[in-house]
Amino acid sequence: MDHPPACGRAETGAGRAREKRARGGRAREGGGAIRGRRGGLEAVGRGMSTVKRILTASLGASVVAGIVHAAARAKVARLRAQPDRYSVEELSKEPTGAETFVERPDGTRLRAISAGEGFPVVLAHGYGCTLLEWNIVWDLLISAGARDRLRSAGARALDPGSDGIGAAQMAGDYWAILEHFDVRDGILVGHSMGTFLSIVFLLFQPGFAAERLRGTVLVSPTAGEITRGAPQNKLQLPLIQSGVMTRIMQSETYGPFFGLSLMGDEPSMAMIDAFNPVFLAQDHQRLLPIMIALQEESYYSRLGEIRMPLVVVCGDKDKTTPAWHSERLGSEIPGARNVWVPGKGHLLNWEAPEAIVEAIQSLRG
Repeated sequence: MDHPPACGRAETGAGRAREKRARGGRAREGGGAIRGRRGGLEAVGRGMSTVKRILTASLGASVVAGIVHAAARAKVARLRAQPDRYSVEELSKEPTGAETFVERPDGTRLRAISAGEGFPVVLAHGYGCTLLEWNIVWDLLISAGARDRLRSAGARALDPGSDGIGAAQMAGDYWAILEHFDVRDGILVGHSMGTFLSIVFLLFQPGFAAERLRGTVLVSPTAGEITRGAPQNKLQLPLIQSGVMTRIMQSETYGPFFGLSLMGDEPSMAMIDAFNPVFLAQDHQRLLPIMIALQEESYYSRLGEIRMPLVVVCGDKDKTTPAWHSERLGSEIPGARNVWVPGKGHLLNWEAPEAIVEAIQSLRG
C-alpha cells in the first residue's frame, strides 16, 4: 500500500522536471526565434542603409554630371557669342594654287600646292591637319606683295608606301618636296609635328638641307617627348589612339573642348569649327606610328648638330608643346632665337599668323 503512492510521487516529480525542462526549452526556442527575427530585421536595416547610400551616391553623381553638362553647354554658348577674327568659311578654305602630286620610290604619294614665282617658302603642317591650316599665313605672304613662291608640303598619310609611316620616312618626304620643286635658298616652316619632322630632316640630311635652305622656322615646336611636362597630352593621346576622342569630338556639347585646349587666352569657335572636321577626317589608326614616335623619340641630345639659321615661335599659353620645348630649341641650336607670342596657344597658324610671317621675313635678310 505504501509503494504506489511513493512511486506515484516519483513519477510526478519526474514529470514536473520534464515539464520544467520542456518549458525552458520552449522558452529558449522562443528566445531564439526572437533573436532570429531581430537579426533578420538588423540585416534588412543594413541592406536598406546600403541601398540608401548607393541611391544617394547615384543621385549625387547625377547631380554633379548635370552641373558639368550645364557648365559645358554654357561655356560653348559663350564661345559662340564671341566675335571671331576669321570666319569658318575663311578658315575652311585651302590655299589657292597649283595642285601637284609627288611620287616617292616606295609608292608614297604626296600632295602639294604651289603658287608664286619668287622667294621659296615650304610650309609643313601638323598632326591631324592638312594643307588647310596654312590658309591665313599663305594669304598674308601673298598679300605682302613679296611675290613669294610658296610650297606647302602634303601629308605622307595621303597614300603611304611600302616603307610605312614614321619619323625618318616622313622627314624624307620633305627632301622629296624640296627636290621636286627644285627649292634653292628657301625657308622651311613647320608647325607642331611639322617641326618634329623638320628637325629629323635637318639632322639626317644636313648636306642637302644646307644646299636647299636659307633657314627654318619652327612654330609650336617639339623635338620629341611630347608627353613630358604636358598632362593634357597624357590625357588626350590615349583617347586619340583608342578612338574615344573621335566620339567625344562628334558631341555638340563636348566636341569643342579639344580644339579649345589647343588655344590661348582668346579662343575662337570659328577656329574650332574649322579644325574639328579636318581632325576627325584623319585615319588616326594609320597615323599611330608617328604619334608613338612623337611620344617616345627624342632628338634633344642632338640639337647642337644643327647648322641652320633658325627661329623658334611659341605661344606662352601653349599646353600641347609647352615652353620647355622652345626654350631648349632656342638655347641648344647654335644661332637659333626665340619669339614668344603672349596669350597664344598651339594654333599659332590661326591665332597669330603675323608672328609666323614676321619670322619668315626675318630670315630673308
